[in-house]
Amino acid sequence: MQKKQWRLSMVLVVVCIFLVALNMRPAVTAIGPLFNVLLESLHISNTKMSFLTSIPVFCMGLFAPFAVPLQRKLGTKTAITLLIMILALANGLRFLQESYVLLVVTSFAAGFAIALIGPILNAYIKKKFPKRFTTVVGIYSFGIGTGATLSAALTIPFYNHFHESWTMAIGSWGILAIIAICIWLLVIQNQNLPETGALAENAARNPWKNVRAWIILIYFGIQTSLFFSIMSWLAPILQDKGFSLVAASSMLTFMSIIQMIGNILVPILMEKWSNRIGWLFSLGFLGVIGFVMLWLGSGSLLWIAVFIIGFVLSGLFPIGLLLPLDEARNDEEANSWSSMVLSGGFMISSVIPILIGYCYDKTGNHTFTYMIFILLMLGILATTMMLKKK
Repeated sequence: MQKKQWRLSMVLVVVCIFLVALNMRPAVTAIGPLFNVLLESLHISNTKMSFLTSIPVFCMGLFAPFAVPLQRKLGTKTAITLLIMILALANGLRFLQESYVLLVVTSFAAGFAIALIGPILNAYIKKKFPKRFTTVVGIYSFGIGTGATLSAALTIPFYNHFHESWTMAIGSWGILAIIAICIWLLVIQNQNLPETGALAENAARNPWKNVRAWIILIYFGIQTSLFFSIMSWLAPILQDKGFSLVAASSMLTFMSIIQMIGNILVPILMEKWSNRIGWLFSLGFLGVIGFVMLWLGSGSLLWIAVFIIGFVLSGLFPIGLLLPLDEARNDEEANSWSSMVLSGGFMISSVIPILIGYCYDKTGNHTFTYMIFILLMLGILATTMMLKKK
């Protein structure tokens, strides 16, 4: 009987992790489907629009190191509750008015909350599920992918349903955060949460002085750059190729669904075939093919390209979460290595959407956009080679 209760308790914890993860992308990815709508409504440049993606991503990196002291100060339950409340507020404030400044401020707040949630949950998963952390990280990344998919799929229908009000369309995602807060408090209040920020018995290595940690950081930065850039720019790229807003949004949704499925499928497959380097090489070569097809293809080839890109991104992200946890020798290293990788990686990735926007403003076409995507995929292969050598 006690064993059944324990299993039910673990399932409920995983459900809570999934619900929290659902809220870690819509504040950013809901912008992409409405990119051109916001561009015209706010009368701003592509570069300024790109800041709406880059600001929260930069904040995810800037504030990630504060996850450890916050978790030590407040504990896991209170810290996560507070951060989800900030996400709910950031999304909800977007209801108020059509304002670029308001979007910038709420993007900053969302990035701050997401930055702290990531390392806290990563270390908590490592501690709570030591024998199944690959699978639970897969469920966590599946939740993140599902949140991205929902925002990509439903933002345009919300926009149309609310009589082409983009404030209602993107503000609605605050409701998802409120649901997560309620379930989290209901389930976690009876849980004995391990304090993942506690000091380890063995001395922890400083990741900032470790070469391998820096390689993982660069890898994470590249794969995150790919994710946020393609989520922001796929719809505008397809509209430049002649697709309507609805058709471009549908293809973005299709890619997000593939990512969502892959986020859970790839970690499950990695339980059986655990060679991370083999996975990275395979995904890297596939990614190069996918982005070349997106550049040069048309018609049905574009659907195949988007399918490949979605699958590649779905695998790169959970591997990025797992690599620092694989290297960690104790709980404190799990937290500090994850914080470093997420911090530096997100700060690197915040540059790329702005660079794409700037190049498009200067040239009026997406040639540089495709070149940037392909160079990033080659960067994935280069960091994989470095990880293999080490």
